[in-house]
Amino acid sequence: MTESSRITSPKAARSDARRNRERVLAAARAVFAEHGIDAPMATVARRAGVGVATLYRHFPTRDALVRGAYAQQMETCTQALTDALADPDPWHGFRTLIETVCELQRYERGFPAAFVAAFPDAAQRQAHSRDRAERDLAALVRRAQEAGALRADFRPSDLAVVFLAHCGLAAALPEDAAASRRLVAYLLQSFRADRANSPLPPPSSLSLRSFPLAAPGAQPGRTRHG
Repeated sequence: MTESSRITSPKAARSDARRNRERVLAAARAVFAEHGIDAPMATVARRAGVGVATLYRHFPTRDALVRGAYAQQMETCTQALTDALADPDPWHGFRTLIETVCELQRYERGFPAAFVAAFPDAAQRQAHSRDRAERDLAALVRRAQEAGALRADFRPSDLAVVFLAHCGLAAALPEDAAASRRLVAYLLQSFRADRANSPLPPPSSLSLRSFPLAAPGAQPGRTRHG
């Protein structure tokens, strides 16, 4: 065997590393959906077919693994909010945002828990993006109300209630698309200004940071690393 045949080329090594990383991310999404985001990192490594050392080389903390696993989903949420604000029809933008996020919750069962969970390091890094998300969501609600489409007593924090309620349904009935869409349709109808026949109870104190569009958030809880 020649020296050159025993040495892996840099290009091949990079290709192997990319494949390992993608296997780890796919395995993490599957494991988190089945067992929650507190599932052992070793379980993710076994599902990916890599060693634990390889997993930690790519993702040194659970926080990094969760953020990596759901980076695309987070980008989808961010883009949905951007599109909703740009929509010339405020009600259509508001409705489409809710439908998009709820569909994502149903297809990616690990995603809601991942971004409702508390990751202190991520929370510090993401403070600016969360604040921006809160401002944008408040603007979205205000536009729909000013257009006369959204009931006047709807509050931005009600969006957190919507997504957390749907998250519970999606967890209980993961394969029931009809139940998911029906719940969303019921909720959207109740939000219409022309359906506001009686006032709502006082709004919840729930923060907008408690659901995915506000980035890794702040639900009381414990985060395990490793």
